[in-house]
Amino acid sequence: MDDYTDLTAVSHRTLCDMPLVRPVLDKIADKWTILILTVICPEPARFNEIKRRLDGITHKALADALKRLERNGLVTRTVLPTQPIGVEYAITSLGLSLREPFEALCAWAAANGDKVEAATLRYDKTGNRR
Repeated sequence: MDDYTDLTAVSHRTLCDMPLVRPVLDKIADKWTILILTVICPEPARFNEIKRRLDGITHKALADALKRLERNGLVTRTVLPTQPIGVEYAITSLGLSLREPFEALCAWAAANGDKVEAATLRYDKTGNRR
């Protein structure tokens, strides 16, 4: 493992000291990126289809996120020759390379979501008394 993936090495210095890691994590670890890429990973999708599959995302939030993902090379945007004009979003090979870590993160969330929720309830119930 190199210095950027060795968790022991990472824990001994701040992410601020690693000029490549923090900016990239900031771009892929926001509220919607993982979910958007998960939706378009199996096959390209149109804007409204993505929006329907992501419960709770606003039109503006999705538009902004897709622009950011396109800018960062994780998504391509193709204008379709339809009436009215349609737009389809597809994952790039760079975006697809995130599939394995995202699947691992989603699996962890599914396996441990109840534990996280229980811990949150315990914390809130005690009123954060120390």
